[in-house]
Amino acid sequence: MNKRQLRERVWDELEESGEARFPFPPHGRIPNFAGASEAADRLAATAEWQAAETVKANPDAPQLPVRRAALRAGKTVYVAVPRLRDEHPFRRLDPDVIDDYDAATTVSGIDEYGDPAGPEEMERVDLIVSGSVAVDETGARVGKGEGYSDLEFAVLRAFDLVDEGTTTATTVHERQVVDDVPPPADHDVPMDLVVTPERVVRTSAGAKPSGIRWDELDDERIAEMPILARLREQ
Repeated sequence: MNKRQLRERVWDELEESGEARFPFPPHGRIPNFAGASEAADRLAATAEWQAAETVKANPDAPQLPVRRAALRAGKTVYVAVPRLRDEHPFRRLDPDVIDDYDAATTVSGIDEYGDPAGPEEMERVDLIVSGSVAVDETGARVGKGEGYSDLEFAVLRAFDLVDEGTTTATTVHERQVVDDVPPPADHDVPMDLVVTPERVVRTSAGAKPSGIRWDELDDERIAEMPILARLREQ
């Protein structure tokens, strides 16, 4: 089974079982799921979470409780601009200046409340939380197929904001934890923690990508992302 087939199977299972949550349908996106808040609570109880001062999180619906929990715990939250299309491709949510954590962590609120930030202006990231379509207990992850989560990690690593020791985590429904994820590619970022509403899996994740794999990016894609164009020039 390839990644496309696996995504379709998981999306179908979440929808047919009634475990998918708004937005509908779950297909074509990082799917929201019943128990997302409980998974966030379980992540927040880990030592890795409690030690982190800065968190990079994805903007998708199932990780909304994670973003809110981070601000409530006094953690700085960074969220990437979709497709890294901005000159300042991240938004910084500062718990000390934001007065409405619930509003600030929604998709629209991230832009309204977040301060634009380029990698040069960012603090080192202690914990990365990614959304997943599927993941296995070794930490191999399948996203929605566009590759931006892995590319964001590569950009942060190019600026020494993350490294091999940076903890990576995902919150998912139990139905998203499978045993037939295809072997990861070199650019795929493995997950150290797989967290469901029921459990925390500390994986045997392999090495994390060491940087941007320029041979996998064509000129058109680089031109769409100013940070990549700038890095290539350097």
